Amino acid sequence: MKITDRKTEIVNVSAKLFKEKGYSAVTMRDIAQAMDIKAASLYNHIKSKQEILVLIIIEIAEEFTSVIDEIVASEISTIQKIERVIQLHIDITLRNPDALACLNNDWMHLTDSDLTYFVKMREDYEESFRTIIKTGIENNEIKNLNIEVIIFSTLSTLRTLYLWYGKKKSPNPSVLKSNMVQVLLNGIV
Repeated sequence: MKITDRKTEIVNVSAKLFKEKGYSAVTMRDIAQAMDIKAASLYNHIKSKQEILVLIIIEIAEEFTSVIDEIVASEISTIQKIERVIQLHIDITLRNPDALACLNNDWMHLTDSDLTYFVKMREDYEESFRTIIKTGIENNEIKNLNIEVIIFSTLSTLRTLYLWYGKKKSPNPSVLKSNMVQVLLNGIV
């Protein structure tokens, strides 16, 4: 699907509205109003609100999936792989927090094959991260703690970073990356 500049603008404005109000509460009229155009004009670029949701969520999910596949296949240490996963989440959060919020909060509004495709990508992503953690434990690179606790605590923190970052006294991106890696890998003690 070819994405035009206008379609990109529609997607970005929509992601911001979805983050603020939630997907269900936003109408095509709301999107048009935020863009200062008539609702009918939106349909020259986009078929439906569902198409917008798919464009937002699937693009980011595919990015997460392709990058973690590269990380898993790489010949770097487990610690370096986990650092790259953390950096991936931070980079996407900094680049597009509205779309990330949509991915986390509104994915369940996807329909049919798009929902199935997204859920499969999410499950595959978590399984790839699980593989990294298992390998790290087997190689004595990380502590032998419950794998599911490690996955939950790490991914929950990273997936919700958009809720916190950008608010009062957020560190600059390089400090965020450095400190987040340290806290998630080494704890605070």
